[in-house]
Order: sequence, then structure tokens, then C-alpha cells
Amino acid sequence: MASTATTPVPDSAAAELPAQQMRWTPRLWGTLLVLCGALFLDGLDVSMVGVALPSIQADLGLSNSTLQWVVSGYVLGYGGLLLLGGRTADLLGRRRVFLWSIAIFAVASLLGGLVNDPALLVGTRFVKGVAAAFTAPAGLSIITTTFHEGPARNRALSFFTACGASGFSMGLIFGGLMTEVGWRWTFLLPVPIALAVLVAGIRLIPSDVQENIQKRGYDIAGAATVTGALLLLVYAVVEAPAAGWLSARTLGSYALVVALLAAFVAIERRVAHPLVRLGILRNRRLVGANLAALTVTGSYFGFQFLGTQYAQVVLGWSPLTMALAFLPGGLIVAFGGPRTARLINRFGTGPLVVAGLASFITGYLLFLRIEGEPRYLAVILPTMLLLGLGFAFAYPALNIQATAGVGDDEQGLASGLVQASFQIGGAIVLAGVSAMIATAHPTPGAVPDSYYPAIWFVTGAAVFGLVVALLGVRRSRA
Repeated sequence: MASTATTPVPDSAAAELPAQQMRWTPRLWGTLLVLCGALFLDGLDVSMVGVALPSIQADLGLSNSTLQWVVSGYVLGYGGLLLLGGRTADLLGRRRVFLWSIAIFAVASLLGGLVNDPALLVGTRFVKGVAAAFTAPAGLSIITTTFHEGPARNRALSFFTACGASGFSMGLIFGGLMTEVGWRWTFLLPVPIALAVLVAGIRLIPSDVQENIQKRGYDIAGAATVTGALLLLVYAVVEAPAAGWLSARTLGSYALVVALLAAFVAIERRVAHPLVRLGILRNRRLVGANLAALTVTGSYFGFQFLGTQYAQVVLGWSPLTMALAFLPGGLIVAFGGPRTARLINRFGTGPLVVAGLASFITGYLLFLRIEGEPRYLAVILPTMLLLGLGFAFAYPALNIQATAGVGDDEQGLASGLVQASFQIGGAIVLAGVSAMIATAHPTPGAVPDSYYPAIWFVTGAAVFGLVVALLGVRRSRA
């Protein structure tokens, strides 16, 4: 089925246009490409830093638990502020929030490539995560409010998510190349790309229609409590391996998270203009998509951390060799993602999520066959291909499912919720994997025993997501 779309019409105006009048125009393509460029940048940045982790560790003398903060610092800012970022886009205007956030991302990238202190390095990663927490839901909600729900939106979101995967794939290559020169270049390369997205966005993204930018009181108390709860949750999870999962500090942090969330719910029930309309959580498809999203990136973030250590330390591969070895999976997402829309139009999002998570599980189980010597054709390549197939199916389907049936005035909120789930899931599973291999001291040619329980842990996270997805499919057919 051919997909159609309108010229860039911000917010709910797009929904008022008859489907037969909608068409792809050069201006619309330009707007979509700018938004895709921001997600491409996110994927590029994450994968480049992932490739550079062993070099950063060797240069700065970091332990495994400290090294994870180079990743977790970004996740903390991203996951902790996504909900606020999505709602801010609804309230202040999506274009404005998107452009300011891209500019901050560029500045933080530049600083990250220049600092020498590990704490400052992690700090710049946190700021980049905060910027992405506002960019991602703003960009996603611009798409969902510009394209009709159905084939047009499915096609646009398939391109959008495929560009994120393309950024991840290219990040593997650029990360390998840049790390060969010096790991700092993996922090500096995103700067010109972010500036290019900013300039193009200023020219191409249409201004928000003034009456569609909500002029109402701000729920300051609600924003403070939910943001504090999310930040503390991510922080507690990533610090638990060092502090102890059952330590007073960790348990106290979790108790405070529960208290903050309870206060948030109480505030939202009473305030005239809530930050989060609690009724949105009655949308079962949205809740199911968020639970599955926790496990998709959660399992993969943990796997990537482990896989990078295995490839570069145990197998002794260079960053570029590792990048090329992992590249096929990313290419499947980059080229297969845009075609996922046809499958979603035919079968719906549920079966695609199930197929994606089943592919993840198969890939992780296959990786249990790793040895001290490389088994690329028998183990590593098939694993990467299965993970690429899983992302191509599940990631766009979850984004579509999480925003379907949600009003234009809450698209930023729905986008923020699903993006927060992706990031928080990554933080939780990454922390678990880091804790399992924290005492491992891998040497060339020998796989530490702790690697195998970590792979089972990653697999278990994906199995949980598969169960959630299967229940959702069953419920929709009942």
C-alpha cells in the first residue's frame, strides 16, 4: 500500500486533512530528514563511545564499575528527564525544544572531547543525555502530529527508527576509525553533525501553530517529583553494583523513589493541569509497548557492553575489527527498517514485536557458545544478524504502538514515556551485567566464567519482554 502524507503541518492540523489530499512534498521530506538526522546522531554517538570504551579505560585507568558511567552518565540524563522533555515539548512548542536541545548537544560534545578529568567526561555525557531527553520526544512527536495515524505514520516512523539504526551502524565504523587515532575523536565527530542538523532544522521545521502550544499553568511540583524519582532510580540502579544491591544506601534509594512516585501520583490527581494525565496509563497498548521497550534496549545495552569487552580484550581485536564484525546487524536494521512499515500495515505491531524479541533471544542463546578463540562464522556473525533482525522488527513497532490512539496534545508525553522506557531498561540491565563481570579480569584467549551468567541475564530480560508481547497479542485477539 502506498503511503501518503501532507506538507509539514504542525500539531493537530495534520489530522484535519483528508487522507486523499495528503502527499509527500520536498519540504516534508526535508523536515523528516532533519528529525531522522537527530536520531542518527544519537545512535552514532552511543555506538562510537561503546567501541571506544576499552581505550578510554586503558588511557584513564578506570575500573569496570567506573567505566560503565561513561555509558550510564548519558543514560542517567536521558532516562531521568525524558518524561519532562516530552511534556515540555507539548507545552513550549516542539520545534523550539528540538532546536535548543540540538544546540546544547553540540556544545556538550565539544567539551567532552576536550576535558581530561574522568568526572568531567562523565558530566558532559550527562549533559548530552539531558539534551537527547528533550530532542528525542520532541522529534518523535513532530512526526506523530504531522502524519496521519496509519500507513503514513508507520512509513515515517519506520524511516525514523531506521535512521537511528543507521547511525548506530556507522558509529561502529567511525568509532573504530576514530579510536585508532584517539578516543577523543569519538566525542568530537558528533559536533559538526549536530550543527548541520541545527541549521537545517531552523530552515525546514515549520513553526508551531501558536494556538496549539498550550498556554496553561505549569505543574512544577509534579515535574520535580517525577524527574527526581526517575533520576534517583537510574542512579540507584547504576550504583548498586558498587554499593551493594541490598545495602542500606541502595534500599534507601529505592524507598525514596517509591515515596517520590507516590507523591507524584497524589499531585497529579489534585492539580488542575497535570504534567501527566494518569488516564493515559489506561491505554493497554501503550503500557505493553513500554514494558517491552524496557527489555529491548535493556538486553542489548547489556549485551553490547559485554560483547565489546569480549571482542577487544578476550579476542584481542582492534576497535575497527570489532566494529566491522558487529556491522552486519546494524546494516539489517538500516536497510530493513524502512520496509517494516509494510509488515506492520499487514500484521499489526504485536506480531512484529513478538518476532523481534524471539530473534533477540535466539541470538543471545547462540552467543553462549563463545570461546577464547574467535568463532565468527559459527557464533558471532549469526548472533549479530539475529539481533539486527530483532531491532528491525521490534523497535519501529514499539514506537508506533506506544503513540497509537494518543491525542496530539499528549504525543510528546507518549513519546517521552516510551523513550524513557528504552533508556531505563538499558540502565537496569547494564548495571546487572556490570555487577556480574565487575570482578572479572579477562585475558586474551580466556573467557571469564562470569560472562556466561551475564549472557543468561540478558536473555532473561528479553524473555520477559517476549511474554509481555505475547500477552498483548493474545489480548488483542480475544
